[in-house]
Amino acid sequence: MKPAHVLLAVLVAAIWGVNFVVIDVGLDDFPPLLFSALRFLLAAVPAVFFVGPPRVAWRWVVIVGIVLGVLKFSFLFIGMHIGMPPGLASLVLQSQAAFTVLFAAVLLREQPRVAQLGGMAIAAAGIVLVGLRLGATAPVVGFLLVIVAAVCWGLSNVATRRASPPDMFRFMVWVSLVPPVPLLVLSLLFEGAGKDLAALRSMTPSGAAATVYVAWVATLLGYAVWGHLIKVHGATPVAPYALLIPVFGLAAAALFRDEPVTMVTVVAAVLVIAGIAIGAVRPGRPRLLPVASVTGQDRVPADTN
Repeated sequence: MKPAHVLLAVLVAAIWGVNFVVIDVGLDDFPPLLFSALRFLLAAVPAVFFVGPPRVAWRWVVIVGIVLGVLKFSFLFIGMHIGMPPGLASLVLQSQAAFTVLFAAVLLREQPRVAQLGGMAIAAAGIVLVGLRLGATAPVVGFLLVIVAAVCWGLSNVATRRASPPDMFRFMVWVSLVPPVPLLVLSLLFEGAGKDLAALRSMTPSGAAATVYVAWVATLLGYAVWGHLIKVHGATPVAPYALLIPVFGLAAAALFRDEPVTMVTVVAAVLVIAGIAIGAVRPGRPRLLPVASVTGQDRVPADTN
């Protein structure tokens, strides 16, 4: 990869890592379900009018929109809202790599390799360390909700693989059109119209900026650049840079939200990242598969979460 493209890959990893801190900032202004609805609405409109059709069966757009947009982000945002620290959330969410392998084995009949199973065990040890640390400092329910979000992400990875979208950016724009209405209905039911209206009326500049960031920067810009890099270079040289996401997430949380970085956190991060890396490398071929295991992108043009 050219130096400029290496910098772009690192930039996208940084954007996605910092995104967890930005979500935490947005949750200061908005109830979690409303914030998620606004995020997807802004990501889909007006972009959906300019990208053209998704070029996959519409059922996959709906399925991924519900599992990824409605379920995964609802659990993630609620988990963070009730106390899951953003840095640790960026790390724990990477357990989706293990769930992707498991669901691929069950639903797609893909036989997991020994390296994948070993990597899953190592990453799981890191996740357990996070849970043990949180038991004394934060609500364990928030941790469990992020785990459920990772489960949903794993399911959406498998669905995306089956859909095989030729243009991941276009696919993500259409997927983003699915969640806003269900999320708004859920927000009205569980968060209340009064609370939603109050949040919109009292929206601060930081809340507005957070919404723009998660919609336009993390979603549209992030997927556009990542998809371009994979189209040019293939998944093999690009995928490893996604392992930097929790590194940037933990660093940003420590810098901007005063989240402590303890030795337990460092050990857990090393275990999770190493486990994902080990499970993704095919012996005899310097290739990382699937890209979904580290980013949630799969089958982006030509090689591919």
